[in-house]
Amino acid sequence: MATVNEVIDTTIDDPGNRTPLVIGGHDYGSITRLVCGINESKTPIAWYIGMLMSLSLLGMLGALVGYLIFTGVGVWGNNNPVYWGFPIVNFVFWVGIGHAGTLISAILFIFRQNWRTSINRFAEAMTIFAVVCAGLFPAIHIGRVWVFYWLFPLPSLQLAMWPQFRSPLLWDVFAVSTYATVSLIFWYTGMIPDLATLRDRTNNKILRIVYSILSLGWTGSARAWSRYEKAYTLFAALAAPLVLSVHTIVSFDFAVSQLPGWHTTIFPPYFVAGAVFSGFGMVLTLMVPARQWFGLKDVVTLRHLENVCKILLATGSMVGYAYAMEFFIAWYGGNMYEGFAFINRAFGPYWWAYWIMVSCNVISPQLFWFKVCRTTPWLMFVISIFVNIGMWFERFVITVTSLARDFLPSSWGMFEPTPVDYGMLIGSFGLFFTLFLLFVRFGPIVAMAEVKSVMPHPHSPVHDDPQAAADHA
Repeated sequence: MATVNEVIDTTIDDPGNRTPLVIGGHDYGSITRLVCGINESKTPIAWYIGMLMSLSLLGMLGALVGYLIFTGVGVWGNNNPVYWGFPIVNFVFWVGIGHAGTLISAILFIFRQNWRTSINRFAEAMTIFAVVCAGLFPAIHIGRVWVFYWLFPLPSLQLAMWPQFRSPLLWDVFAVSTYATVSLIFWYTGMIPDLATLRDRTNNKILRIVYSILSLGWTGSARAWSRYEKAYTLFAALAAPLVLSVHTIVSFDFAVSQLPGWHTTIFPPYFVAGAVFSGFGMVLTLMVPARQWFGLKDVVTLRHLENVCKILLATGSMVGYAYAMEFFIAWYGGNMYEGFAFINRAFGPYWWAYWIMVSCNVISPQLFWFKVCRTTPWLMFVISIFVNIGMWFERFVITVTSLARDFLPSSWGMFEPTPVDYGMLIGSFGLFFTLFLLFVRFGPIVAMAEVKSVMPHPHSPVHDDPQAAADHA
């Protein structure tokens, strides 16, 4: 791994006197050596251990998917009336995880928030890998996986039918596929200059060929940079609306139904806030250990982590407000079925899931009101784990409790997950971390070109003036 001189991080000591986004006296060359050193150094034993664990979980996921296809969806705990169980819960959870990448990369870029440059590559990669995990579950949830193409509007004389375009499930297909495509292009476009840097530095012939192909012949000329910046801005503008649209459409899976607990207009903004909340929680989960293990403390400073904590505090408060408004609307609307649905969530047979959700999503982020929690990495990491747990339970509570008890007591039923349900949930994390570890090992995990763009130029007057450099950042 790359080694850097130990520097005391004072980026959060005096908010009125902002320090640069990059500390440690780095110049353009040292930033390149720091980031590329992660890829060029000998692979550490810890990476192999993590990869082995992730591949084991991924292998378990593959075996369970094969078992599901050959046996049928009865291996899940789904039943009548809980037709949607863990697969849909996992789908919504992973789609939400992928929201932070587009928010950091696109929206914060449009608003010229320069602090995003050190963490956007993590978040973009996380978006792609989370969407891959999310896309798996609807594909296997349809039962007959071999006819998944029926979801697409393909003319067919044999079927003599079209997908139901009024169904939000079909809207999901288009929304998530569009989001995945735009996010992938946006992520790849941003990496082109950094892939060219890796191409020019690597001594491995195979990797040089791969980097050469992926960098598209990047030369670093003024014309190339001009076109690159225009393209990046264009893709940012295209990706920004998707932050709102994708999880809004996912919320329509529930909101357009007539089921008590689902049929509510608060779901679109509620789901978007929850998605940003869970996405930033996963960013913190990945970022805190990564900056420690890869020696990135000079690039990913406490100032960056504190900003992420503030966003978690804000979005967590929004989610808590949405929880309270659900109860208020159920009472104010005077619908006894709606009122029962929310009382059942809090005090019914799944009360434990509801209160885990509230404790993790509403109470734990409030610790970020205290500066010590926003500036202590291990505390941030612990709270981010609680956020991830709480957001999964939120999707569980929304999906299962409303289906288990709807209008007629005679149609009520309990959902009990099977070992296959648990195995697929755990295995999806194996898929996610396998992809993430491969990216960390072979890709540029920090956007070198963008980090350099917020550093003072070496021949600029601000380069030798710390306060001027902070103002520049």
